This record gives sequence, C-alpha cells and structure tokens, in this order.
Amino acid sequence: MLKFWKAIFVAILLVGAGPALAQDKVVYHIDDAAAQGLKALRNVRNHLDVAPQTKIIVVTHAEGVDLLLEGASDAKNKIEYAPLVSALKGDGVTFEVCEITMKRRNLTKEQFIMDADFVPSGVVRLTELQGREHYAYIKP
Repeated sequence: MLKFWKAIFVAILLVGAGPALAQDKVVYHIDDAAAQGLKALRNVRNHLDVAPQTKIIVVTHAEGVDLLLEGASDAKNKIEYAPLVSALKGDGVTFEVCEITMKRRNLTKEQFIMDADFVPSGVVRLTELQGREHYAYIKP
C-alpha cells in the first residue's frame, strides 16, 4: 500500500512540474533560400539568444534546400551560409533537407554541407512536427 501512495505522490509532483519541464519547440520553414536564407538564420540566432533552451528544427524544401548547399551564400550581402549554419548546429539546431526536392533537382547528399540532415519529404516533416509533436511554426 505504501508503494501505491509513493507512486501517486510522484505522479502528482511530475504533473505539477510539467510546465516547468516544458521546452519550447519551433520549426522554421524555408522554401526559398534567396528570399529567406539570411533572414531565417538571423531569426534562429536571435531566438536562441533570448531562449537558448528552445528546440529548433529548420526544414528546407524546393528552393529552400539551396541554403544548405556547399558554398551557398546570400547574393545581396555576400555572406556564406555554412559558418552560420555550423554555429547554430553547435547550439543544437537541426537542419533538414527534403529528399523529394533533391530527386527532382538531381542533387546528391554530397553536394550539401556536413551539417545537413535528410528527410524523405519536407512537407510531410512539417506536418509531423506541427501536428504530432506540437512544434510552433515560423516561416521567415
């Protein structure tokens, strides 16, 4: 009987601590690196500067995958993306590339920076993160 009450007590503590243990989760959606790339990377950096515990996943598809191509840079500002991505990856951000886009554009994994991860479908991944895993959605 004592074990039962201990279990109830622990459950009550965990439920009460739930909000304190909660972690914000955010997915950034990039489908046009030329228009969104630098702004998105700056948004993610600012996000982590204010809320460093946030779990952030950046999902790219269509022209958004260009953000993670080897040698990619912002055309207007001549800023290379890879060092910015690498620094964010070091802070726990995940960068994902849509394999459907890769196939459509005849791209290979070797053309992407080492910090890129790959998912079968960017759109499906966005749906999973928002619907099942309750990630907040941001499209810079």
